[in-house]
Amino acid sequence: MRVVIADDAVLLREGLIRLVEENGHTVVSAVGDGPSLVQSIKEHRPDVSIVDVRMPPSHTDEGLRAAVEARAAVPGSPILVLSQYVEVSYADDLLADRRGAVGYLLKDRVSLVAEFLDGLRRVAEGGTVLDPEVVAQLLVRRRRDDPMRSLTPREREALVLMAEGMSNTAIARKMVVTDGAVEKHVRNIFTKLGLHQDEEQHRRVLAVLAYLQP
Repeated sequence: MRVVIADDAVLLREGLIRLVEENGHTVVSAVGDGPSLVQSIKEHRPDVSIVDVRMPPSHTDEGLRAAVEARAAVPGSPILVLSQYVEVSYADDLLADRRGAVGYLLKDRVSLVAEFLDGLRRVAEGGTVLDPEVVAQLLVRRRRDDPMRSLTPREREALVLMAEGMSNTAIARKMVVTDGAVEKHVRNIFTKLGLHQDEEQHRRVLAVLAYLQP
């Protein structure tokens, strides 16, 4: 994969460069501010970008705002946010185009390098990978007239696990049910959300994004 990295912390940025390149990928650009991120994505059209939330000058949400701007300039450009913080408003904006290829992981909760690299790959392939804490904070903002109210508690549980990037087999283990039961939950979710496309992976992304919209 061709990767862009945006993080103003030099040591962390250099560490990510080494991690990515030691695992067979190429870092085409490494930057420390939002405008440089947008320019790098426009110029290099990477397979995926790793983006911190808080960058100069105000160290609040520049990284997320730059990611949203980059996605507008290069529609569907895969973005994996890697941060210590959950910034809900711009996370919503990042998910709003419903194109998928978005991840949001919390630095302190990434415990295995292999899981991080797997999440990076899945985002590059068009999937969604979200930390459970990010999911929880996004769901707090849901509308009262939410069309997802038709989902049963078990269907909601399955959908939250889908948002975390789990496969049906992994969801079955987590919910302590059979693969067949999960497949039934997933079919019901697609039906209730009116997702009738033929390609299942695309429908999984759409279901997750619909569920996470405020």
